[in-house]
Amino acid sequence: MDLDETAARLGVPVEDIDRVHRLAGDRPSAPLPAKADAPALLHRLAVHPDDAAEIMAGWPDPGSPLWTPELRWLLDRSIALVRADLGGHLWLPPGPALPRERGPAWRHLYVYAYLALVDVVMTYHRDHGIADSVSWVTLADLGRNLVIDRRMRGEGWPVMQSWLTLHARGVVYELGRLQHHRGGTAIDLHIPETGPLGPEAVEASLDAARAFFPRHFPDERYTEFACGSWLLDPQLREYLPEDSNIVRFQRRFELEPYQEPEGQDADVEVLRFVFRTLTTPLDQLPRRTALQRAIVDHLKAGRHWRIRRGSFPM
Repeated sequence: MDLDETAARLGVPVEDIDRVHRLAGDRPSAPLPAKADAPALLHRLAVHPDDAAEIMAGWPDPGSPLWTPELRWLLDRSIALVRADLGGHLWLPPGPALPRERGPAWRHLYVYAYLALVDVVMTYHRDHGIADSVSWVTLADLGRNLVIDRRMRGEGWPVMQSWLTLHARGVVYELGRLQHHRGGTAIDLHIPETGPLGPEAVEASLDAARAFFPRHFPDERYTEFACGSWLLDPQLREYLPEDSNIVRFQRRFELEPYQEPEGQDADVEVLRFVFRTLTTPLDQLPRRTALQRAIVDHLKAGRHWRIRRGSFPM
């Protein structure tokens, strides 16, 4: 195949297509579920009806005029790329960010890849004795992220398409309030948008993880929980009361010395997670909560947030 021509027709840099070509190689892909079964699967993955309707409208049926040969190639090789790294715990873009305004096939290509990988990762979970209830709650992060992307008018998906490969490779598990990310000697903690970060809910999730990982991954040894997030920025204590859930969450961690994170802008990440917008002027952002007011006042004062990393013994 001609990589330059494929990249040009997809409207993406040829380097991105070359990367997919190299990482996927001739490794096996995985089939999509039958179209007749897709609505039930999307419902189980907590996909909102509006998103589900778009996904079904763009379904890659044989002969569909929405699907060019280049799109079909990218879908197949993206599935193969992610499947080849089953169990891998590092950040893994499944392919280039596409011009999503071209239609549902372009907008949801990596959703179709995720759907094709559901059976693959469910088999991986069952091989490790993981209950289906944990699997489905974990994989339903797809629906949550599609809702967020809709709220962000498409600004969120380029990050989310890489984030969701962690679920599809069997390395992120949602256990109660927190998501737990295998890898190295630490379980990395992620905080989904599912409600208050109360200390009782956090502790219950940590207790669940303390039992879960030795049971299902006995050959792996974890000694600590870790987290890298703007939520651990001590500057938040200038604005939030000491008994706030965020401050109490921060107190669990011993922070590492600050290092500027490569490729991440903390101010952007704060706006993404607190307001779900990257383009709204500061003066137009809501100020309903203490956290929202803190974020806006800090940025309007010309100051910046920081992503901090910390840990505590498991």
